Amino acid sequence: MSLDISRTSSIGAKRPRTSLARPGLGNDRLHTALVARGLLVEHVATRVSVDAKTVQRWLAGRVPHRRHRWAIAALVGESEAYLWPTVARPCAAPPAAAELQELYPHRSDVPVSLWRELLEHARAEIAILVYAAPFLPEQHLDLLDLLRAVADRGGRVRIALGNPFGQKLFERGLEEQFGLGIQDRAHLALRHYAPLRDCPGVEVHVHDTTLYNSLYRFDDRMLVNTHVWGLSAYSAPVLYLRRLGAGGIFDTYARSFEAVWATSKPAYQ
Repeated sequence: MSLDISRTSSIGAKRPRTSLARPGLGNDRLHTALVARGLLVEHVATRVSVDAKTVQRWLAGRVPHRRHRWAIAALVGESEAYLWPTVARPCAAPPAAAELQELYPHRSDVPVSLWRELLEHARAEIAILVYAAPFLPEQHLDLLDLLRAVADRGGRVRIALGNPFGQKLFERGLEEQFGLGIQDRAHLALRHYAPLRDCPGVEVHVHDTTLYNSLYRFDDRMLVNTHVWGLSAYSAPVLYLRRLGAGGIFDTYARSFEAVWATSKPAYQ
């Protein structure tokens, strides 16, 4: 007999009953993790941005794409290697020195030409996690066109901005001794990206999490802008990384992005 999980909404209407994969006939570990946290198939589908049938196929044994595995692992609080042991076996990480292409003392030291190169050459994925970073659309006046081009080629663009009304953004303003200025920058960033709200393949979300780094991913390359207490991001160091294989420091930051993205919400509703 298949396991059936249902919920009742706040207004008393019973939600559609969604059966999870039967233990022993699919991914038992994923099934158990979802049951333990009371997660329905539609919950997972919404949080990972796929349809419910795709989640059912994962429960039946199909292996998700890497980025979906990361998102689900963060959602249920288990490791990727535990949920999919046949494809996510622990392996030696590439040397950190090999993945680190460059270290810039401050974000303002990152050449504009490098930002441009990364934006223009991205094909499959752009993922940005910041509080505001209005410098990016202001530095590249055709940024929205560049992002649309990635989506038009079948790539995925995700931008996570700080929630201007969130507690974490307020706290960050106090730390930087910038007051409400950071909230103003977050509002400005939302206005910059608003024209993308109906662009297929482009998602703009807001989050209310503590950021220890701002992340800018372009396929297998990433700029990691570290956060230093009391300093604005432009004054803090930046790591320029290139992914060389599973288990490296690139993947550490990529998983961090997925974990925050799983908590975020669409910005324009």
